[in-house]
Amino acid sequence: MSSWSEERRRNLAAEAEQRRKDDDARAERRRKEREAEDKRRRDERRADKDEKRADAAQRRREKAQRRQARAAKREKTLTPGNVYKRGTLLLVALSALASLPAQVLHFVAIHWMLFPIGPAVEGAAWVMAAGVAFADERKLSPWVRWLLRILSLSAAGFAANINYQYGLSLTEHGVSPSNAAVAGLGLAAVTLGGPLFFEVRQWVLTLSASTADPKKQAELKARAKHQKGRAKKFERVADRQQELLLAAPFGTLKSEDAWARAWWDIEGAPLGVTANVIADRLDAEADVSAVLAEAERTPERLAVELLLADIFGPDSGDGGSSGTSTGSPNGGPLGGTPEGRTALGGKGKRPVRSTAHTEASKPLDEADLEAVRKLAAALGGTHRLSARNVRETVGCRNEYALRLRDAVRAEKSEENQ
Repeated sequence: MSSWSEERRRNLAAEAEQRRKDDDARAERRRKEREAEDKRRRDERRADKDEKRADAAQRRREKAQRRQARAAKREKTLTPGNVYKRGTLLLVALSALASLPAQVLHFVAIHWMLFPIGPAVEGAAWVMAAGVAFADERKLSPWVRWLLRILSLSAAGFAANINYQYGLSLTEHGVSPSNAAVAGLGLAAVTLGGPLFFEVRQWVLTLSASTADPKKQAELKARAKHQKGRAKKFERVADRQQELLLAAPFGTLKSEDAWARAWWDIEGAPLGVTANVIADRLDAEADVSAVLAEAERTPERLAVELLLADIFGPDSGDGGSSGTSTGSPNGGPLGGTPEGRTALGGKGKRPVRSTAHTEASKPLDEADLEAVRKLAAALGGTHRLSARNVRETVGCRNEYALRLRDAVRAEKSEENQ
């Protein structure tokens, strides 16, 4: 019996312990559910606040953007150009509204069937003024624009006279003569002023359009100046260019291509190169070669050249094929003239001139020598002589000019010694 009771107590205790554990588990679940629910509600509230904050920020940004857009539009609208254009149109409209009723009343007072005359006269002035603007837009001939201007001002003048007479007639309605005269002048002024203001507006717009792009205008001006200077400097080439452009089908040959071809046809050389340029280049190369050869001379090299001249004689040099240098102290290596240099002038250097060619040249004319002496005196010394100015003074070939120049320089050096 006691054992059964003991077993019963243990079972009851175990059941109570199990119920306690189940209650604790349920309580823990409820606690976790409440915490999850609280967290969810907090997250929802936080999300709602963030969304409201974002919406408020977006509204502020949109409001700032609208404010900036209105400011930009206002700034763009209130530029001097827009104010002038729109203000002129408003002034023109007010002038038409002020002048048209007086004309209508004037003709209606004569007879009611004359009602369309007033709007027709006023409209003629405005239609002709609009025709001037259309002619400017299409860049029609100047005589068309001036004809439209004359017609517009004629219609406006006729309407202004009618309004002036109408203003003077107000004395019949109890208006004092002074006030009637003022009214007549005012009506005539607004009648003429409207088309005049519109015409001035058109002039301003046309002039501003022509100077809208100053960089482009400067480029066009520079291009025109270049074309004018080119045609003046190279008349024959410019004439040949025009011939090529006229001979080719329209639009198939560009102007610069035609100029390059014309240059080649006239000068026989690439663009920018002439016969004088080639001659000057050859003279400069010869002068440089002479200076370099003179700078490279050493006593040993001069001794070898003199030895070869003694062995082979003055007629043995072949101008580069034999590699010898011939000449005398006056015309050979000791004289320092370019004609005596051969391949011995330095390794890899070509001979400038050979003694054989110099011997075959004509002797120097005393008159030519005198002309070169005078040229040297005018230039301030023989060091200023060049093959080019000697050639232009004497009118000879480059070879002969070099010999004349070297001879005068040699005379000057002997005098100094």
